Amino acid sequence: MPDQTTAENESLTPSANDGGKYVYCIIRSERQRDFGAIGIGGGQRVFTVAFHDLAAVVSDTPIVIYDPTRDNVLAHEFVNETVMREHTVIPMSFGTVFRSEDDVTELLRSTYQAFSDVLDKMQDKIEFGLKVLWDREKVVANLEKDNDEIRRLKDEISRHTASSTYFARMQLGRLIEGALEEMSARYVADIHDALKPVAVASRSNKPIGDRMILNAAFLVNRAQEAAFDERVKETSRKYEDVLSFKYSGPWPPYNFVNIKLKLEKAD
Repeated sequence: MPDQTTAENESLTPSANDGGKYVYCIIRSERQRDFGAIGIGGGQRVFTVAFHDLAAVVSDTPIVIYDPTRDNVLAHEFVNETVMREHTVIPMSFGTVFRSEDDVTELLRSTYQAFSDVLDKMQDKIEFGLKVLWDREKVVANLEKDNDEIRRLKDEISRHTASSTYFARMQLGRLIEGALEEMSARYVADIHDALKPVAVASRSNKPIGDRMILNAAFLVNRAQEAAFDERVKETSRKYEDVLSFKYSGPWPPYNFVNIKLKLEKAD
């Protein structure tokens, strides 16, 4: 797993000073780059501020706290994805603003070794997101078909009055919930095992909602992109009767690099 620094941007307040620099990512580049007018805040010019062989990808900005609106977040991500086509990137947290170009240069100088180490580890690596949702009703139906105890309790409940089957219903509910947890863990382990040979690392995030059983990010070598893509498709076909795969990428390695910066409060 790569080094983890954590991004944090705090205490910036609006200012009349418009000499700030919004930082999108860090790359390795010894020459000045211009990525065009694609920056946050209405298409600001995106360019590099360099220190030795490192460069911060920035655009001019007033010193403000950017709201994470859809347009702002998409602009931030679009710049990183554009830069990623030619460079290995260390993505910065959304909303990272510095007072001046000198401050950006000082950041690169003071964290030069840490950025260099992370860039070495992230060299030619990209991230893919994978969310897996299940059809709970189908999974339960399969459990009822394959599990003898569940089938026995269902038969018992169907043959007795409601009052006499109260405890049987409770027992059946607990049995099904336990079996669902076990089945979910088995699916997740199986998917990780299938993708492990074509991924450098993975990170599991908390599933969202009742239907999602896997919410993960995978770090993949660019050279393995096609192999990873094919393995995801193979695995999704294997479980197509009960699982849905939501696959996205390539992305900058957002889940594997987190830069923590302590920014001072603007006057």
